[in-house]
Amino acid sequence: MTIRLLVVDDDPLVRAGLSFMLGGADDLEIVGEGADGSEVPALVERLAPDVVLMDIRMPEVDGLTATEELRRGPNAPEIVVLTTFHADEQVLRALRAGAAGFVLKDTPPAEIVAAVRRVASGDPVLSPAVTRQLMSHVADRAHERGRADPRRTTAARQLAALAEREREVAVAVGRGQSNAEIAAALYMSLPTVKTHVSRILAKLSLNNRVQIALLAHDAGLLDDEP
Repeated sequence: MTIRLLVVDDDPLVRAGLSFMLGGADDLEIVGEGADGSEVPALVERLAPDVVLMDIRMPEVDGLTATEELRRGPNAPEIVVLTTFHADEQVLRALRAGAAGFVLKDTPPAEIVAAVRRVASGDPVLSPAVTRQLMSHVADRAHERGRADPRRTTAARQLAALAEREREVAVAVGRGQSNAEIAAALYMSLPTVKTHVSRILAKLSLNNRVQIALLAHDAGLLDDEP
């Protein structure tokens, strides 16, 4: 199946380069380009992309705001954020808003293509190690500013809505385990794990596994992890 891709970046050279590189993949179709987040809602409605590759920093409406707006709506496309920073508060906010992951602008083209394919199939594009590095970086900066993170209480309250088995699955997702690994560790069948993940997403109004991992981290469920 061909993956319909929308490229959004305020730099015309970056847009042209990405479209040229990604358009060479047999299963990707560049359906359009945007220069600012303000253009994204109309482009998505008109072009119906499966994935949006979106710069996080743009002059009028940034990629974070555009991501939040898109993911609040029905039938939203998957979003991969483009950034120049490994660890950045805006990247984490984009992930919390429902982006399926992020890639650096200097990522090799083959890896960007792989990232687009992964999110199109419903998988996040960043490893648990990168997710934790990002979350730890932001938490450390908040600690340095002497500001407690109020998310822990909120996250714990949200996770309280889960059944015990669903909570165990949420923690396993936060550890970066695949469905197959969760099934083996918790002595479940693979279909049962998939059902639990779907129920967690529905109960907590989340978009993807990255958000489950972030919530488990916020609630302190991964504090004992190495």
